[in-house]
This record gives sequence, C-alpha cells and structure tokens, in this order.
Amino acid sequence: MKGCFKYNLCFYIIRIDTMIIFETNMGNIHINIDADKAPISAQNFIDYVNDGFYDGTVFHRVIKNFMIQGGGFNEDMSQKETKAEIENEAKNGLKNAKYTLAMARTNAPHSASSQFFINTSDNSFLDYPAQDGWGYCVFGEVAEGQDVVDKIDLVATGTQSGQADVPNDAVIITKAYVQ
Repeated sequence: MKGCFKYNLCFYIIRIDTMIIFETNMGNIHINIDADKAPISAQNFIDYVNDGFYDGTVFHRVIKNFMIQGGGFNEDMSQKETKAEIENEAKNGLKNAKYTLAMARTNAPHSASSQFFINTSDNSFLDYPAQDGWGYCVFGEVAEGQDVVDKIDLVATGTQSGQADVPNDAVIITKAYVQ
C-alpha cells in the first residue's frame, strides 16, 4: 500500500506475513499468522514459539470433523505452565473456517494463553459473537500441510488422565519455529 504526505513525500506499507512451522511426528504444518487483525494473539503465539514452549507438546484433543487442539500438554499429559491470559480478539472479522488457527480458552472469554486449535471443518458457531457473546479468536491459517491436519483429524482417540478425545497414539509437535 502506498501513501503520500504533503510535498510528495511518499511511504510504502509492506505487509510481511509470519510463517510458523510445526514439525510433527505425522508431518509438517505451515501456518500463516495474521498479526494485522489479531495482533495480541499473534504476538502471544509467536512468543511461545520463540520460547520453544511448543516443542515436545502434543495435540491432546482431537474431535473428528471439528478441531484438533494443542499447545498445553506434554506427551505424558502433564499440563505446562503458561504465561498470563490474553484479551479475546474474536471481533476481528476472521472466521473459524476449515484450516484456520484459533485460540483455545475456557468458558471465560479472556482466558486464552498457550493453547490453540485448528478447525477441521467450518465452525461458524465459534465466530464472534457466538453463543457466549465472544466467540473464539482466529489468528492464522494453515498454508501448507492440510493433509497432515486431515490425518490428525482421523486418529483414534480415548480418555487419558481424565481428559477425553486424547489421541491413542501421541501426535507430537517435535519442533515449532518462525520461518
């Protein structure tokens, strides 16, 4: 985008998308982060990636044709310590469409921290304002590796450590990094 001030002094705004790579034991997932529409969520996620927080975590909740959730548990299903909760940015206009990335949270609207989910179908009922007046903040989308997301969506699940919908065979994020 180009803009100009008085006296023909011009400037250009260059949008640089941030790409996050998840290396998993089922293949790689490349995620474009939308820092323009969800700056708080995007920076929070990037900070966790840069801190190495997601390395060795699992997709701990898989509900077929709904979503795959990760970012909070180790392979032994022990929960990781997180940073402070962030503001819900679900009013940003981004939709919970298939292959989008959103912040997971509790019933409290501003309770998201490290956990995220990838929608494996169009989940418009999660869009702002949703049933609770807030919805779930979308802040990215899978740019490459949709086939990996589809494979994860199909894994067999059960109950582990009191958690339902846990993959029977761990789906591990071995490494996450910014490209």
